[in-house]
Amino acid sequence: MNIFRKKPIWAYESDAKKSELKRVLGRWGLTSLGIGAIIGGGIFTLTGIAANIYAGPALAISFLIAGIGCLFAALSYAEFASVLPVEGSAYAYAYGTIGEFFAWFIGWNLILEYMMGATTVAVAWSGYFDKLLHLFGISIPYYLVNDYPTAVKIAQQLGEAPPSFAVNIPAFVISWVVTLILVKGIKEAASTNNIIVILKVSVVLFVILVGAFYVKVENWQPFIPEPVVNPQNGDVQYGWQGILTAATIVFFAYIGFDAVSTQAGEAVNPKKDVPFAIIASLLICTALYIAVSLVLTGMARYDKLDLKAPVASAFAEAGIPWATYLITLAATLGLISVMLVMMLGQTRIFLGMAKDKLIPPSIFGAIHPKFKTPYKSTILVGGIISIVSAVTPIQNVSEMTSMGTLLAFTMVSIAVLVLRYKEPNLERPFKVKALPLIAGGGALFNIVLMTQVRNETWHAFIIWGILGIIVYFLYGYKHSRLNELLQKEESK
Repeated sequence: MNIFRKKPIWAYESDAKKSELKRVLGRWGLTSLGIGAIIGGGIFTLTGIAANIYAGPALAISFLIAGIGCLFAALSYAEFASVLPVEGSAYAYAYGTIGEFFAWFIGWNLILEYMMGATTVAVAWSGYFDKLLHLFGISIPYYLVNDYPTAVKIAQQLGEAPPSFAVNIPAFVISWVVTLILVKGIKEAASTNNIIVILKVSVVLFVILVGAFYVKVENWQPFIPEPVVNPQNGDVQYGWQGILTAATIVFFAYIGFDAVSTQAGEAVNPKKDVPFAIIASLLICTALYIAVSLVLTGMARYDKLDLKAPVASAFAEAGIPWATYLITLAATLGLISVMLVMMLGQTRIFLGMAKDKLIPPSIFGAIHPKFKTPYKSTILVGGIISIVSAVTPIQNVSEMTSMGTLLAFTMVSIAVLVLRYKEPNLERPFKVKALPLIAGGGALFNIVLMTQVRNETWHAFIIWGILGIIVYFLYGYKHSRLNELLQKEESK
């Protein structure tokens, strides 16, 4: 059983030539998709926890460390994208270097990053949408904007009897809105994303430029607070240990830049534009994140920042409460573009796997004759996300999303080294200098972050992985297009 068989490079080139997808994305369209995936609710929420509890004003250093760690993985993605400009992302890269079994395992776990990531965002969007309505005096019953377990907890806090049912209607609805946009076409999806990206980047710039006038230098003193040990759980807060812990928290605000690599099949010049967009989107967002963290900790003392709404609380502290409306609106709209790119990435990864016949091509590889999108796969993904987001607590899926992402980053960092040594003469329009250092650093960084995840998440991740292995041997191994090619060669 040759489970480590590799897909030859010529097969990728053949797939690219036969692609039915529309090539309409230029380098800045791809960059916009990257920014759309990265900037979401994370910058408006994670900064409070990271600054208040762990890093203090040195949160800017935490963002820098996390950004550098992500840059290592981004450079590996960029070199791969220039060699294999196909829509399969980490799955496709592993298939051509490490082998089919590892490629399947990564593809299976990318479901955690993209589909479960979109589910997490749908639930988060519902929360922001509810907050936005409250700002305008509109109230929806809590059992219609939460899953049942969460609704029961809310009822207990209110001293009420638990509701007979609960369903997150906003999360369900937004899932289908995004699904319909994606079915319509990549051009429409990209245009929608561009509008939202312009809006949310404008609000981030508003936070930076307006907030800078309210910065008090004394709030940055000391920039790195003295370390203390939390007596409740033994965690080290502040100091360099706190800065590193905060870096693991804000790392997840960077998730999404790799989604650019899933759009290679719709890029006009994928070998050059995809690597550019991956790195450009990450660098732009890193600069914005560092600036926001400096402004927030300068506007209000780090220990006074609200854990759930740090940006709004900093502006309220500075005497600009009306900014809450703008920030909440930006977060609500901003999450739509994150969800859009995540679902877009998932369907394109499925498309790559369907071309290799590791999953049923009749469903995941079907392209709409008019819209030129994988419409069956998109509707299936949207349907699953809508149901799961309507009935599942957000914390149950958010950490699994992180595990899928960290695994993909680690495997790509390893695979790019393997390809460099096994195929040194391949054309590489984008070639990383000091690759062993960059790829090794990327793999190590992500493995360290994986060790920080809770034991319960590891158990769920292992169960998910075992299920994926079973599916591979029951379906993928037998139906693999590569298996068919090898059998034909043997019969000759």
